[in-house]
Amino acid sequence: MSDTTDPATTAASATRAGRGRWDHAPGAVSGLTATGGLATVELTWRSHRPQRGQLVDHYEVYVSERADRGDLTHPATLLGRTLYPHLSHRVGPEPRKRHYTVVAVLSSGARTRPARPVSAANARSVAAGRAVARVGDFDHKGLEFALSPDQSARYRTAFPTGVDYRYGTSTPGRDWSYLHPGPSDAWGGRKEHTFTLRFDLAAAPKDDLACALWLIDAHATAAGAAEVTLNGRPVRTLQFQGGATRGSLEGDATRVGSALRPSYYEFPVAADLFTAGENVLRLRKTSGSWIAYDALGIFAAE
Repeated sequence: MSDTTDPATTAASATRAGRGRWDHAPGAVSGLTATGGLATVELTWRSHRPQRGQLVDHYEVYVSERADRGDLTHPATLLGRTLYPHLSHRVGPEPRKRHYTVVAVLSSGARTRPARPVSAANARSVAAGRAVARVGDFDHKGLEFALSPDQSARYRTAFPTGVDYRYGTSTPGRDWSYLHPGPSDAWGGRKEHTFTLRFDLAAAPKDDLACALWLIDAHATAAGAAEVTLNGRPVRTLQFQGGATRGSLEGDATRVGSALRPSYYEFPVAADLFTAGENVLRLRKTSGSWIAYDALGIFAAE
């Protein structure tokens, strides 16, 4: 989620808690839309205008995967609270259809009727396929990686020659840094850094495979670029989207109120680039500042 806030200490929440039940306000949130994309569902609605001069304290967003659920506004289906008329629902690689509604909670603690429910399905990620090699979990968090969430100052000591990770024996918490420095980073020695992923194949694939790289964040104005190679042959040059410059200090983009700005990169890798035996995927940060990892992997379609 993004652009959310925890209203647990607001006047409306305190009033609601003190009464022990909810009062109802006239009207309902209108204009709710849900648009599914890769790893996200974007929700927007019109700003609610209460009667008699009251103000909206916050919105509550609810989600369910059950279409037959009559009332979505159950505590178990509360997705999050936000001050703003929009919310990004961060979801996993597998495509799923979900149903959403929104309630406005007023400054008095009264609640509107739920908005007319809307439905959306996220796009299928290549990471929903069979993993040939993978580092980390595709969950919008980078907490499983070494040095996470804020120990970038130790990078040059922990990884003096860069990251060299072997799928099947290495572990994310020991062998893969949460942050990949770029040539603009003084803490990284102002030079290019290469992260290496090694994995074995019993035989070269007959069909193309795919690479998925999810980031939880990047530098806001100098995200820069990286060159991707497999077994020494070029695969792609990635130009990274600007993030929020928070991923060097926090690692959970699903946290309520998180300012992290994730981005996602997925592309095919030609079958003739692979070989039987050891394969070596390298990411060399060639310009700009750091990126913060969520997960990386090579996948086959199922």
